[in-house]
Amino acid sequence: MSNHNKIRTFQSSATDAKLAVQEFHAEVAQQDMALVIFFCSSEYDLDVLAAEMRHLFAGVQVVGCTTAGEIGPAGYCQHSLSGVSFSEASCVAVSGLLDQLSEFDITRGHDFAQNLLQQLESKAPNPSPDHSFALLLIDGMSGREERVAHALQSALGKITLFGGSAGDDQKFAKTYVYSNGCFHTDSALMVLVNTSLPFKMFKTHHFASTDERFVVAEADPAKRIVKEINGLPAATEYARLVGVDIGEFNAKDFAFPSVIVKIGGTDYVRSIQKANTDGSLSFYCAIETGLVLRVAHGVNLVDNLEQTFDAIRTKIGPTQLVLGCDCILRNLEVSKNGLKDRVMEIFRRNNTIGFSSYGEQFRGIHNNQTFTGCAFGSASGIEAETHDG
Repeated sequence: MSNHNKIRTFQSSATDAKLAVQEFHAEVAQQDMALVIFFCSSEYDLDVLAAEMRHLFAGVQVVGCTTAGEIGPAGYCQHSLSGVSFSEASCVAVSGLLDQLSEFDITRGHDFAQNLLQQLESKAPNPSPDHSFALLLIDGMSGREERVAHALQSALGKITLFGGSAGDDQKFAKTYVYSNGCFHTDSALMVLVNTSLPFKMFKTHHFASTDERFVVAEADPAKRIVKEINGLPAATEYARLVGVDIGEFNAKDFAFPSVIVKIGGTDYVRSIQKANTDGSLSFYCAIETGLVLRVAHGVNLVDNLEQTFDAIRTKIGPTQLVLGCDCILRNLEVSKNGLKDRVMEIFRRNNTIGFSSYGEQFRGIHNNQTFTGCAFGSASGIEAETHDG
């Protein structure tokens, strides 16, 4: 097999930032790299990590973000660096940084996406939706995911966007995306990829909606707060609906039952972060007044994951790479229920590279407790290499 037709993956468990990048570079570096994507713990010295990335990958398009856990050949990890390199034989890619999300408006987002589309069209032989997709990595503490994802997907038309919100190892203080050789906060990055490889975009979650419905009577979408449900204080009414004592709501090990909203006939999970002292509920996604929500109940996460990958392989054959954004709430549930080894085995078998995220985006919609991504099949002349350290 020729040396330049590769997708190479690697995960370094070195806790020293410089050493982790050196190990990563040693395994994924190849001739004519079109794109490098990495996911790293926020525990690293990010200035050192960025400097070493700039040095070793000089002249290469590199993007990434901080995480709440990394996924790679070594499995679910904390304090690791996981990622992938694509050769020019496997894809054409362009990327850009959208900064100052706190001042984001739809027009700026639309112009940003259109500009990247024009760049892709100037480089790619066939930039059609069948051969192209978009990856969004966004500051997970920005609270702007809904607006940004919607604006970018609208501008991209039929090209599917997926992505994840950067994490900071559950400190919930400051998260970063990496673009143009530096880490940035209050920012998002988007990569447009055109490839001849077969690929399949996917979104999955392990929840089913019940018949129990309720209406959001008052909400503050910008702050992701629901104040009233069915005309009553949100926390009290929600506790009654799901049959839980209100006193248990913020107990350390209590996982809030999620809710589901139907958009265009598709179920999307909305997760509750906490009950507030004023009787309101804080969500991880924006919830609007008038929305009809359904109480959700969980189904088997491992079975759901197996079925998802089975369906993907039916479409594109064996997966040589899966780029995945897996909600931190799923990671916590998997750990609590002793399922980590089983989930890691499924991820390894399907060559998954990704991270535990503070939210996931798919086709312009922001989600929680979801696993979303892009799976790549194989084509003649392209092969993958996988390593862990």
